[in-house]
Amino acid sequence: MTAQPLCLSIGALSATLPNGDRVLRSVSLDVAAGEVHALVGESGAGKSMIGKALLGVLPPGVRQVEGSITLEGTRLETLAPAARRRLIGARTALIPQDPLTALNPSRRIGPQMTDRLTHILGWPAASARARIREMLAEVHIREPDRVIAAYPHELSGGMRQRVLIAAAFAAEPRLIVADEPTTALDVTVQKQILRLIADLQRRHGTAILFVTHDLGVVAKISQSVSVLYAGMVVERAPAPELFATPRHAYTKALMAATPRYTHPASSLQPVNSAVLAELALEVRAADTEWKRAHG
Repeated sequence: MTAQPLCLSIGALSATLPNGDRVLRSVSLDVAAGEVHALVGESGAGKSMIGKALLGVLPPGVRQVEGSITLEGTRLETLAPAARRRLIGARTALIPQDPLTALNPSRRIGPQMTDRLTHILGWPAASARARIREMLAEVHIREPDRVIAAYPHELSGGMRQRVLIAAAFAAEPRLIVADEPTTALDVTVQKQILRLIADLQRRHGTAILFVTHDLGVVAKISQSVSVLYAGMVVERAPAPELFATPRHAYTKALMAATPRYTHPASSLQPVNSAVLAELALEVRAADTEWKRAHG
């Protein structure tokens, strides 16, 4: 079987706070065209920070100090800021975590969905409106004209997330960063949204960098996985291999800590303190080596 070309390649990516402390520690990962690659780890592990580094929206004071981000063969660091923004705008999209805060409450849904198509990609207004109607149908919204004319607060959480998914896929991006897109939804709606994203991903052949803390979600949607702790990739593997034979103690501990709905009376298993102590040593050793190499 011929290997799929890479859509995204991140090599030895490090980012620091103003005081010099690293928030990303030499992160490396590859995402093939049409693949779903999951970034998994507890809160604060650096999952969302990787997506922000890719999209060029790192928080104030955080900066990329080392490494490369290559999108479809183009190293983003080699581009002027305006050219980088154009490339990212044309080839990537974001499905954010909270659909209510991601949408402007003072604007109707339709203009918010067409903005990217018309202002960034230069589509004629009529073509953009036709495209968003088409995409709203793809995400199973039965009354697209009502939704287009609505304000965000007039829609349910699941409907708002469907709108953002439709907007993300509308311009046929090569890569979508899905930043915990089901976290703000109830369990039933989560399942619907995950199925919807998976169906659209297969239909459009889009690569997805899927940020989540939920191993159950990872098992359902991803082909490959990177497990993060403190901004460092501790294990990377194809999803079936990771779940069948996890290698790192932290990965095993995360799996043991996952609630089993088939055993509702069983107690939760927190990550063992010995595993956390081992991880702290790994982080300290990585930082010591990095500081030695960088003076």
